[in-house]
Amino acid sequence: MSGLATRKWRSRRDLATGAARAMWNMGGLERSEGTLGTTLERIRKQRGLTFVRDWTFAELLQWAARRYGEDSFIETDSEHVSFDALNRRANTAARNLERLGVEAGDGVALMMGNHARFLEVFFAIQKLGAYAVPVNAGLIGDGLQYILDHSEVKLCVADHLSAPVIASVRQGTPRLETVIVSSVDAAEDFELPAGMLGYSELQQGEGDETANPVRTIDPEAPSLLLYTSGTTGLPKAVVTPFGNQRLKAMGLMANALYSRQDKLYTCLPLFHANCLLLTVMQAMWIGIPVYISKRFSASRFWQEVADSGATQFNTVGSMIPILLKTPPTQYDRAHRVKRVLSAACPKDAWEVFEQRFGVDIWEAYGAVDGGGTAIANLGTGPVGSLGKPRFRYRLVGDDGSDVGADQAGELWVHVGERKESRVPYFKNEKASNEKVRDGWLHTGDTMQRDGDGFLYFVGRNTDSMRRRGENVSAYEVEKQVDAHPDVLESAAFGVASDMGEEDIMICVVPIEGRSVDPASMLSFLRERLPRYALPSYMDVVDALPKTATHRVIKATLKQRGVSEDTLRL
Repeated sequence: MSGLATRKWRSRRDLATGAARAMWNMGGLERSEGTLGTTLERIRKQRGLTFVRDWTFAELLQWAARRYGEDSFIETDSEHVSFDALNRRANTAARNLERLGVEAGDGVALMMGNHARFLEVFFAIQKLGAYAVPVNAGLIGDGLQYILDHSEVKLCVADHLSAPVIASVRQGTPRLETVIVSSVDAAEDFELPAGMLGYSELQQGEGDETANPVRTIDPEAPSLLLYTSGTTGLPKAVVTPFGNQRLKAMGLMANALYSRQDKLYTCLPLFHANCLLLTVMQAMWIGIPVYISKRFSASRFWQEVADSGATQFNTVGSMIPILLKTPPTQYDRAHRVKRVLSAACPKDAWEVFEQRFGVDIWEAYGAVDGGGTAIANLGTGPVGSLGKPRFRYRLVGDDGSDVGADQAGELWVHVGERKESRVPYFKNEKASNEKVRDGWLHTGDTMQRDGDGFLYFVGRNTDSMRRRGENVSAYEVEKQVDAHPDVLESAAFGVASDMGEEDIMICVVPIEGRSVDPASMLSFLRERLPRYALPSYMDVVDALPKTATHRVIKATLKQRGVSEDTLRL
């Protein structure tokens, strides 16, 4: 049996087992709530995954604490926290947040790193009926001030490293009344900044830690604001209301993907949906541990994965190409990982990654502002594809008409007029109305469809260049630049041209100990890109400016543009 056939057979077997487990476990849960029949009828009529009554984040934690008790849940390099312990800590933090003035409907920001305190505060906020605003811990200056002010948060819990930058913007955030500072990993001589409180404020009291706060919660009220990365402009905040957290849908997915024998690993930040929702919440459904690393390190990655004992992990963005360009080590296959859930894995890296590290890649597509839209290639589709959508969709060209096979078009998803399919942006009705128009959700992502109906990711509409009358995908240019043997990673973007439209510029990061020659690069790309997509300029840099979720901040590169050090190709 060929390698591809073996992988497909293995995937179909695992999918059949997972689907049976998901239907049994989630069906049993719906049966216990008396809603199984009604839920199945809704799914049949709407041809979508909808439940009669969803759960809230607080309910999920409370259920998991009862079901899994002292089983290990959150693991880091310094602590292991059980399901029950996390729930008790969240109860204590909730009582203290309430003592400090947080009420239902208030906003609380979390500017914290990857440790259990982030989660105990997050769930405490949910128990009170307030809304959580995870903030990128790397933000500073105007970007940080914008989010703290725009989100209207009343209180912020931050790590000690973030305390000084919060202090520097407090004049521009008049609604922010209280800042609580966690000093995990701080030096012994760390001094609490003036006007801020220590984390002990959230650990006070002798109340019953097992008593879950009971609050009347408006299902229309926000429970979570997730800000888009804002790599090309001001970020928008996607609202998750209490009544539509899609947690049972996550539970169905979790039961299909994982069993009680699994253990998850993540090095992505807790303020990002991939870590918080697709890793932590799904592990909670199954009752399995999650090892949370502080950050992504290509050189330490596989050793850390092996030491954690993980069986599965998620990747985003450029992680797979970067890991492939690391030197081989004894840890490449000295681990228990059997499957990787990937987003945007380059086609030419797919099988190479599988063979080198002894894993299967399952590819998935979704977005925080995608209204629950998901596509997956769970090992049964062609390498490089996202899979076949199980919903009504269109691929639409620039002229508003549908494109044919192997042509690029924006993905539109039919959501009808269902309220739960709307994508609400916080204090931005215009963006909400533009996202879903006439029953169609405009994803902003460009894709192609092959003759068999499989979709392939091409790039973001907002991440393209217009050159010589053609739209050029930055993703496609970067994919070819990254294939150069001396390049670790790259970024492509448009710069002003004397001829109108744009010229294409690339910034490249060489592999350590190597250099990138411009003549060699141009010759390399001429064999891989059409003439109109060839870059005109190149900068060689030590690192690319990125968000903590490994998205390149193109606005920073565009602002710098062509300089005296830029190479002409």
